[in-house]
Amino acid sequence: MIGSPKIILDCCPLFSLLDLDYFAVGCYLAKKETMKKNKANSFSCYYLTLIMVIIFSMGKPVYSQQPVSDSSFHPYHVNYWVTGSILTVGLTTNLIGITTVLGKKDVTLAEIQSLDRSVINNLDYWSLKQDPSKASANGVYSDYVLGASIVLPGLLFFDKSIKHDWFDILLMYTETMSITTNIFEWSFLGPTFQNRLRPVTYYEQLTYEEKKSGHNRNSFYSGHVASAAASTFFMAKVYSDYHPEIGNNKYFLYAAAMVPPLVLGYFRIKALKHFTSDVMVGIGIGALCGILIPEFHRIKYDNITLGLYSSLEATGVAIKWQPKF
Repeated sequence: MIGSPKIILDCCPLFSLLDLDYFAVGCYLAKKETMKKNKANSFSCYYLTLIMVIIFSMGKPVYSQQPVSDSSFHPYHVNYWVTGSILTVGLTTNLIGITTVLGKKDVTLAEIQSLDRSVINNLDYWSLKQDPSKASANGVYSDYVLGASIVLPGLLFFDKSIKHDWFDILLMYTETMSITTNIFEWSFLGPTFQNRLRPVTYYEQLTYEEKKSGHNRNSFYSGHVASAAASTFFMAKVYSDYHPEIGNNKYFLYAAAMVPPLVLGYFRIKALKHFTSDVMVGIGIGALCGILIPEFHRIKYDNITLGLYSSLEATGVAIKWQPKF
């Protein structure tokens, strides 16, 4: 499929591992010495998983654009062993990660008293001009929008071309949402490593009791918005891959996919939960996950193996891929 004898990618040292005959990505779970080291190792493992997804997505998809009425047209390939392993590990770390994110210490009174509105940039300052009395109601609205966004891809199964592959699509969707959540919980961009205070802490009209929750350290970035974007962009991506005949009209689908996370972000800001930049980053990360993970599954590969790695220094899971070009 690709004529050149070797793939050479110089943008990152990790990519030098990739050539014609052999490619291996290993996620090593180092020995637990301290809680800090454990968090760093967990983050590294799932950051490498995301890099693996991006690398795979660079390959040329091997499928023909058959008529949509042909039920034999399957644009995706799901390796159940690999996907199942990713889901098993990913869903487990989702549960571990959420306890870390929600278990932060309370915001102190001194921290709140030291906050200075004047240092907030113009992009984010709109978040400090909301009505605190309506924050609770807007929070409820945001939950409704999130719930609707999460179930929206279920409409794909009413499509005659897609419903035949419902199990594969369901696995891919669960994988997408799990990876999106893991990036939120374990990457350096997420609240495990960032402690930006939510806009609610800046409002003098509110009491200290309403501001002190450790959960108010999780402003950056918006996990709600990231999940909604991953869901809606996944839906647009899958539909356009099953219907290549729509051509460039697929970009209208992606434009429509922006609407739910934007609406959700609006309500999250009105609920005093996030700044504008928190919402923008959440949309970007969610959209990338919603597009790249299905793209990864468009590549058919035969020589991919999953196994356990063990040495005197570490144990972990090793994923090996030997592409055939």
